[in-house]
Amino acid sequence: MTVQLPPTGVLQMAQLWNMLLVSTSSSPILVKIEMRMKDVATNQPILTGFSRTITLNKGVRQIQAGDVTPVTYEYLSTAADRTQNGLLTAGNYIACYSVFLLSGDALSLLAEDCLAFAVEPVSPPLLNSPEDQSIVDGNLPQFSWIPPAPLSIFSDLNYDFVIVELRNGQSTAEAIQQNIPVYKSVHNKNLFVNYPVSALALDTAKKYAWTVTAKNGSTFAAQTETWTFRIKGAAAEKMVNETAAYILLKKELDATQFTCSGPLQVGYSNDAGDTTVNYEILSLGAGGGVIQSGKLSLTRGQNQLKVVLKGLTNDQYYLFRLQNNRKEYWNAKFIYNNK
Repeated sequence: MTVQLPPTGVLQMAQLWNMLLVSTSSSPILVKIEMRMKDVATNQPILTGFSRTITLNKGVRQIQAGDVTPVTYEYLSTAADRTQNGLLTAGNYIACYSVFLLSGDALSLLAEDCLAFAVEPVSPPLLNSPEDQSIVDGNLPQFSWIPPAPLSIFSDLNYDFVIVELRNGQSTAEAIQQNIPVYKSVHNKNLFVNYPVSALALDTAKKYAWTVTAKNGSTFAAQTETWTFRIKGAAAEKMVNETAAYILLKKELDATQFTCSGPLQVGYSNDAGDTTVNYEILSLGAGGGVIQSGKLSLTRGQNQLKVVLKGLTNDQYYLFRLQNNRKEYWNAKFIYNNK
């Protein structure tokens, strides 16, 4: 048995039955096919299906939905459409198939196969306004976007919206990934966000980047491009002193790094509710090891931490990390250069 599912894209219920069956038996045999599908993220079963009896002659046979119909389905989730031409909702799934030999009333297993696949929109959400690199009137702009398509693959379509400051020399992708959000809205059902009066005031001397992520429930579906804007009245941007930037710590280690020329300034979200936390600075050069360590005071929520650096070498790579009471490490890699 060879299952033929596209690894990503929009998927109809009927396509779940696309496969090749190869029989080496010299005489015709009767088989039935069982299909079981579950959500990879939650491990929740979505549906099971049991085909009608199929006659296989020696050789290769292409199986499609018409060959297995009528199928006896058991629907275990709203992610599965109950019509043959219906679309599966956005998400990551795994489908497992079993082929059984029918002999009288007895069934014996002949073959099994599992295949992972993702249902994704054909078109991601698209930013609409304000236009990319635009100058916006007023300091309470409205942001809008166009939904992903097709809408029918979403059972709980919602959006995460984020604005960050774009610092001198940064790409928009780096800014979204590294900088602490100026404003963030999650699980938003609308196709717009009005910048609230209660949020941090937008500065006419700064440049901002924004993006929108579409999700189906809590599962990532697609992300827009990242656009930039200024508030009207902005002067030419001055060179930003990197010592004024607070870099957001992350749990995962990646290739991201930044340059530090003075005190190390990092942002940390204290969701664990610690009052103090231990930190270490490790050399990533030859020899490695802990170069500096200590303890920092915290308040609940977002913290901006400043660490005076001692004994570091110019143009050397270092890792800053702290460990909270959940035994989680939060990290940032940087190059030290005080020239």
